[in-house]
Amino acid sequence: MMSVLSLRNPATGEVFGSVTEASPAEVDAAVAKARRAFAAWSATSLAERLRYLTSLRHYLVEHGEELAQKISQATGKVTLEAYMTEIFVTADTIRFYEKHAQQMLSPQPVPTPLVLWPKKSYIHYKPMGVVAVISPWNYPFQLAIIPMLSALVAGNTVILKPSEVTPSTGLLIEELFGIVGLPEGVVTVLHGGREVGSRLVSARPDKIFFTGSVATGKKIMAAAAEHLIPVELELGGKDPMIVFDDAHLERAANGAVWGAFTNSGQVCMSVERLYVHERVYSEFLRLVTEKTKALRQGFPEQAEVGSMTSPQQIGIVRAHIDDALAAGATAVTGGAIQTDSMFIAPTILTGVTPEMKIMREETFGPVLPIVTFSDEAEVIRLVNESPYGLNASVWSADKAKAQRVAEKLLSGNVCINDVIISYANPHLPFGGVKDSGIGRYRGPVGLQAFTHSISIIHDPGSKKREFNWYPYTPDQQLMFSGLTHLLYGKRPKWNLPTLKAIWRELKRLR
Repeated sequence: MMSVLSLRNPATGEVFGSVTEASPAEVDAAVAKARRAFAAWSATSLAERLRYLTSLRHYLVEHGEELAQKISQATGKVTLEAYMTEIFVTADTIRFYEKHAQQMLSPQPVPTPLVLWPKKSYIHYKPMGVVAVISPWNYPFQLAIIPMLSALVAGNTVILKPSEVTPSTGLLIEELFGIVGLPEGVVTVLHGGREVGSRLVSARPDKIFFTGSVATGKKIMAAAAEHLIPVELELGGKDPMIVFDDAHLERAANGAVWGAFTNSGQVCMSVERLYVHERVYSEFLRLVTEKTKALRQGFPEQAEVGSMTSPQQIGIVRAHIDDALAAGATAVTGGAIQTDSMFIAPTILTGVTPEMKIMREETFGPVLPIVTFSDEAEVIRLVNESPYGLNASVWSADKAKAQRVAEKLLSGNVCINDVIISYANPHLPFGGVKDSGIGRYRGPVGLQAFTHSISIIHDPGSKKREFNWYPYTPDQQLMFSGLTHLLYGKRPKWNLPTLKAIWRELKRLR
């Protein structure tokens, strides 16, 4: 029996609708329909595909405030954050594709070695087929729609399985693509929870793009491996922030507060570990505490920090805070979590140690643990000990030192004197290392990740044979031995026997 998902505002508890989960038969039918639509969509010109995106961008601009309010209602985040991080970022990504997709997806000529003359070589980008996008609840609009747009621009058809925690945003995305008027079967939205996602994976799409937890990502990868389905996994983080003693402390404190508490800390790139040089720790802690206490929490008007989105996540945050406090940490702000509320007060913890859960596991809530360090080597070691590696930030007025440290961190993305913002540049690839994921999206590499890169080498076809073809002769052995010494040896030089062998072989090509 199919279940029904309630559309609920987590901040107020208001239920404003419902949606029925897709049945296994509906999942299978959606994949089959997407396969049928792929032939025509992949043959549609890139210019025509981009025209649909332009229509979507115009709609986002004209209805952005209304859409942001609906996203806010679904997630409990404040409306300004919904607009900045969901609507604005999506519109900016569309504009990026409008300007650069043609260049990124055009055949790319590559050099061909002289010994292969007169051949020419290039890379052709071919759409993969049906792409399954399984999206999360923390940024349910843009973390669903941006990979969808990437797949569509590359010529794929798309099936979206949005999070069951924020089903109304899935309905919103479904409505938007209906307004844009994409051909039948090019985009399908399947509503539901774990069972729907599992059925979608087992229906063997041509690529799976998943954003979510490490545990679920590993399960999806294991299931996909049964059929060698390529996967891209954008998983969790335990992102560090390193503040050196020469940093602009006021700026760093403002960055730490926003980086830790934006979207109530429910960001895969949230600042979840803050390392401060011991010489400036006291002053920095004072600044961060002062700024945190000044934050306005509520929903939705006149607030800066909204509610949590998933009730399940509150239990994880509570467990991390309780574990830290029981082991000797101190809550400078916050620390107490009400059992009957979706709001968690922004919390600063001091006296934390590396073995505490709050420093090892992803918290995904408004909690900022702060520790000290004494030198560069120590902080790099502490940061890199984590199993995660999604984003990091380095704060210093010394450009050379900041770059040196940034390049030593085991992280897919690093910001210098800023936080989180690397995702906002559509020219940059985005993705993690270690437990934070596999693959990259955004930027040229991210768009091409939704294609098969086909290497093509083209010979004019005017000669009757090649040097390396049958029948083998002593001249071939002499020629290749001589060329190897000439091209790759310590003292390259021509010799007469090699030249004669090459001449005789050239005559055989005609």
